[in-house]
Amino acid sequence: MSLTIAVAGKGGTGKTTLSSLMIRSLCTRGLTPLLAVDADPNANLGEAIGLSADLSIGRLQAETLKQIHDLPAGVPLSRHLEYELHQSIVEGEGVDLLVMGHGEGPGCYCAVNHILRRYLESLRSAYRCTILDNEAGMEHLSRRVSHGIDLLLVVSDGSPTALRAATRIARMADDLELEIRRRALVLTNLRGELTDRANAELEATGLEVVGRIPFDEAIAEMNLSGGSIHDLPPESVSLTKVSDMLERLLAKEEAA
Repeated sequence: MSLTIAVAGKGGTGKTTLSSLMIRSLCTRGLTPLLAVDADPNANLGEAIGLSADLSIGRLQAETLKQIHDLPAGVPLSRHLEYELHQSIVEGEGVDLLVMGHGEGPGCYCAVNHILRRYLESLRSAYRCTILDNEAGMEHLSRRVSHGIDLLLVVSDGSPTALRAATRIARMADDLELEIRRRALVLTNLRGELTDRANAELEATGLEVVGRIPFDEAIAEMNLSGGSIHDLPPESVSLTKVSDMLERLLAKEEAA
């Protein structure tokens, strides 16, 4: 089974935390090798999982466009770019990291983008699981790695504002005609019951809630100390909740 899960949501709702919790849980289950793709220009997934990338795809794109006329004779652009792409993958224990970085600047990126899409689609097939930590909007995901997403998890905390953003993200996925087989909602950082207003916004999303993750003091301490998900104790309430959520989701995927 090769599974691709994309994570999106309003900034500050815990997209990266959820992505890193899923990565740890999937690795614990032995669903490796796993590819972690940080598709947020404000990249911090690597720090959360204890890996550091020196080269992003956005930077590689820009550098390739500058050098496109200086490639040695007989070296196709695709071969050069795919070599550089391979070098940009950070290898970890059971999980590899690829950082997308910022989007394009001035210039025509059409040829480069075509090679990128083809390479990334092929790359994902080499992994048992791919986790995409996306930015709040979905254009970045659409340009790069939109094909063949099995599950889109829209993340929201319990605030009406974040839940409205979740609705917009779900609609944006429709507008962009992304190939997403299933989509669902994960509620994070919960402190008690939702308000009536929040429940109304939750219903408006039209999304099934597949996970409810309470506020976790261990996660707050980890973020304050700049630690990684590996520092989290196995009995952490958030890790337990995410592991239970994944167990249910994986069972549905296997039954599909």
